[in-house]
Amino acid sequence: MPLFEAEHDQPGQAPGFSVRQSSRAKRLSIKVFPRGRVEVVVPKRTSARSVRAFVEENREWIGRARESFAEHFTPESFVLPDIIRLPAVDRQVIVRYRPERDASSVRFRYANGILNLRGNTGSEKHCVDALRRWLSGIARKEFETRLRALSLVTETPFSKMHIRMQRTCWGSRSSSGTISLNLCLLFLDPALLRYLMVHELCHGRHMNHSKRFWKLVSRFEPGYRKLDRRLGESWRDVPAWLGIY
Repeated sequence: MPLFEAEHDQPGQAPGFSVRQSSRAKRLSIKVFPRGRVEVVVPKRTSARSVRAFVEENREWIGRARESFAEHFTPESFVLPDIIRLPAVDRQVIVRYRPERDASSVRFRYANGILNLRGNTGSEKHCVDALRRWLSGIARKEFETRLRALSLVTETPFSKMHIRMQRTCWGSRSSSGTISLNLCLLFLDPALLRYLMVHELCHGRHMNHSKRFWKLVSRFEPGYRKLDRRLGESWRDVPAWLGIY
């Protein structure tokens, strides 16, 4: 495998190095993800030679980070799912793949606990894209109901909710009141989903992690410290086929 390659999110590829250009980056940095993928974030117009040199300088640190993650995250091979379990919303779904000749994409249809994927199901990428679209719809529907109910309980309104699929963040809240939730929360314990929602709602009053913020969180989640630790360890519950790591 080359030392680094252009960024890709193709499922089924072994964890390796990828490079992402960022207009916001002021310097080169390295992120190591739980299942071993390494992302080098670079300012625009950074030369390939500079990236290679930077990776070489940090090779030992990368190795230690990968070893540390390997103690807690069992490597998984890429396999498209036959069953999808979503503990956060108490749902289990059977997935069936229906190939169609000359199809260039994959579409989905869900009914009675069965998710049918039809089209170019021989393409892992197209199947994962369809699964992600379906999951986004489920998350949008299920999360908004819960978030609005908790908003009333905590008396902390929000303006909008977005569903995203971040690699390092479970959720966030903007200064304008938009709460973004990671669709990967679907794979977690319902208690962790509730805690994350309470956390982001409380940022409506305190846009920081001050003592006042945590005191407000504790009113609705007395065990927030334990929940926060569990949430930080829960990336291992995100299936490999989703392509996050």
